[in-house]
Amino acid sequence: MKLILFDIDGTLIDSGGAGIRSMDLAFEELFSVRDAFRGIGMAGKTDIQIMKEGLARHGMNPENGKLGLFCETYVRHLQREIENPRRRLKPGIRESLAALSGADGVFLGLLTGNIEAGARVKLRPFGLDSYFPLGAFGDDHEDRNKLLPIAAERFHRRYQREIAFRDCVVIGDTPRDVECAKIHGAFAVAVATGPYSYESLAASGADMVLRDISEMDRSLIL
Repeated sequence: MKLILFDIDGTLIDSGGAGIRSMDLAFEELFSVRDAFRGIGMAGKTDIQIMKEGLARHGMNPENGKLGLFCETYVRHLQREIENPRRRLKPGIRESLAALSGADGVFLGLLTGNIEAGARVKLRPFGLDSYFPLGAFGDDHEDRNKLLPIAAERFHRRYQREIAFRDCVVIGDTPRDVECAKIHGAFAVAVATGPYSYESLAASGADMVLRDISEMDRSLIL
């Protein structure tokens, strides 16, 4: 039995910049600050981390109740911004998901820094949402390293079956994805379809490094 958990941005899809545009638009709408997230690194971080950094940079306390309203406003903008001609699936994703979802004893989920509402908005236009009945998200915990236990607990509640961390596989495109798997003893697959090179991911401690998901030898993880 395996639980295979996918990151979204850079791993499953390229949103065509919809995420950052939506954060900037939400910040401008609420606080009248343009390009609020310019220069803030986002790869591998949770949405909540990114939002808190943006608020703090502009002198706002992220613990004073603004975060919930910001999330709602961000998702509203994202629903429009995801409808852009630059969005695309990463290579081999549709074929790999079809094969994995049909394998005996394999369960799919998400492990992503996106808040759940944003994650679903990003996946639906590609027809991928239904592959992932469960997951752990940026609004479950802002520390990505805390998300795997949450995903495993949700698996237990949904299927009434325990799963060990060693039987979980985390697939992502950044060293942070690798780290959040390895600290719990899960199998880490790094795929060089995001901002990090194959060489840098190979140095991250991943158990498997791919140039894109179509290279994956499923027999090594199942």
